[in-house]
Amino acid sequence: MHLRPEESVAAAFRDKIAMQTAAQARYASLRDLPATARCGTTVALMMNAGLMADLPSLIGSGAEGVGLFRTELQFLIRNAVPKRGELAATYARVIEAAQGRPVVFRTLDIGSDKVLPFMKPEDEPNPAMGWRAIRVGLDRPGVLRMQLQALIRAAGGGPLTVMFPFIARAAEFEAARAMLLSEIDRTGARGEAVPDRLAVGAMLETPSLVYAPDGFFEAADFVSIGGNDLKQFFFAADRENERVRRRYDTLDPAYLGLIGRIVERCAAAGTPVSFCGEDAGRPLEAIALAALGIGTLSMRPASIGPVKAALRAVDLREAGAIIAAGCAAGVDSLRPALADWLRASAPDLPGETARAPAATD
Repeated sequence: MHLRPEESVAAAFRDKIAMQTAAQARYASLRDLPATARCGTTVALMMNAGLMADLPSLIGSGAEGVGLFRTELQFLIRNAVPKRGELAATYARVIEAAQGRPVVFRTLDIGSDKVLPFMKPEDEPNPAMGWRAIRVGLDRPGVLRMQLQALIRAAGGGPLTVMFPFIARAAEFEAARAMLLSEIDRTGARGEAVPDRLAVGAMLETPSLVYAPDGFFEAADFVSIGGNDLKQFFFAADRENERVRRRYDTLDPAYLGLIGRIVERCAAAGTPVSFCGEDAGRPLEAIALAALGIGTLSMRPASIGPVKAALRAVDLREAGAIIAAGCAAGVDSLRPALADWLRASAPDLPGETARAPAATD
C-alpha cells in the first residue's frame, strides 16, 4: 500500500491495470512472436519498470526484457535513505523476476521533477537543466557508490547491465564508469562474487552528447536515447508545460535528423543504440524510429502489443523512403505522409494501433 503516492508510483499501477484490460486480448497471439517487419528487420521490444508491481507484465506483455528499470522509485517512496542490503535484495528480486531476460538498471535519476523526501530541495530556477541525475551522483558519490555496490551484490556473479542517466559530456560517463569498475575491483578483492558479464551504458538525453568525441561511443557498451528529455532540450520546450510541449512533433524532420545522426555515430563505433520514452510506445513513431535504424525500443508494457502489431504489418524500407523524401522536400512534419502510408499499408490494424496521434495528443 502506498499512501499519497508520488505520480511515478501511481503511473506504474495505472500501467499494470492497463495490462489487465480486455484491450490486450487482441495482442495475445503476438506475445511470443518477434517484432519482425515485412522487410525482415527485427526490432527488440523492451518494457520500462520501476517497481516490483511492474514485473508481472514482463511475461504477459511479450517484452524481451526490461530496457529501463528506474531505481529512484525505491528512494522516492521512503522517508530515509534505504540501506545497501535492502537495495541489493530488491535488485536481486528484479533479476529473478526477469527469468533470464536482460534488465537495464538506470542509476538514480533524481532532481528536476523527482525530489527525494529526505533531501533538501534545491532552489533552482530551471530544475530540469540543473543539479540532477548523474550530476548529483558525481558530486555526492556516497549514495551512488552504495547503489553500485548493491547492484554488484544483487547480480550474484551473473550478468549486470548498468546505465548512467543524463550524461551531457564524455567525462561524466568516464567518471561514473570508473566508479563502477572500482567497486567491482573492491568486491573481487574481498573474495565476493562479481558479475561474469558487465555492460555499462549511457542515456543520451542532451543534444551535446551527440557531438561527443568518438572515444565516448567506443567506450560505451550501449547508448539509450532518452526521448522525453532529448526532445524537450532539442525544441527548448518544457515537457511539463502544456502551453509549449504540444507545439513540437517527434516526426519533425529536424528532430528525426538528430536521431539519424545518433544512429550513424553508434553504428560507426559498433555500439548498440536503443530508444526509451513515450514515443517508443506510439506505433507510428516506433515505425519511424525503427526505419532510422534503432534496433531496440523500450516502452510501457501496455504499448508493446500495439507497437509489435504495427511493426509486423509494414516494410520499414518504405517508411525510410518516405522519411528521406519528406526531409528532402522540406516538409514541416512527416506525420501526415507516414500516417497515410500506414493506413494504406496496414488497413487491418486495430484502430488505436493504426491511428496516428497528432502532435497535440
